[in-house]
Amino acid sequence: MLLVALAAAEALGLLIGASILHWHGDIIVDHPDGLVGDALGWLNVGKVPILVLLVIFLTVFAAAGFVCQFAAKSVLGQFLPLPAATGLAFIVGILGVRTLGAGLGRIVPKDETTAVADESLVGRVGTVVIGTARAGKPAEARVRDQYGTTQYVMVEPEEEEETFPSGASVLLVRHLGGRRFYAIHNPKPEIL
Repeated sequence: MLLVALAAAEALGLLIGASILHWHGDIIVDHPDGLVGDALGWLNVGKVPILVLLVIFLTVFAAAGFVCQFAAKSVLGQFLPLPAATGLAFIVGILGVRTLGAGLGRIVPKDETTAVADESLVGRVGTVVIGTARAGKPAEARVRDQYGTTQYVMVEPEEEEETFPSGASVLLVRHLGGRRFYAIHNPKPEIL
């Protein structure tokens, strides 16, 4: 019934332009250390979104329960007691989460980031790409961070009489705040 309720809520959300999976489907929970963490890791929590694992569990649990009861009826002539059938379906559901979750974990895209602190760009060489930088009037420069990712920052000369035209090679020497930096002409242009 819970699986049907999830499907109905998702269908209703589709009609009004919202989605449970959109809000909660991307939640990938990190698990704690220790025995509980090991158990959650074994169930692929942290590798696959929680809602997907829940849907897998509910589907396998329901299918295993029906198969178990119909097999018992045809072999024994009667249904299994509810606690026995529920326990068996629960175990099969958990094994289904482990197996199907592991398969999905290999194909679910992983979020990776190489976000860097602005301060880590100090000492890097960049190129002015838009505008001419003057004291108090920064221009946009392109800089590569330690991961090789292009970052765009605003630079202005440290000395008032200096200017950096578009295409100038500059060395970031001090972080001013936000994405703004003081820079000097690159003393070693062969670095860039």
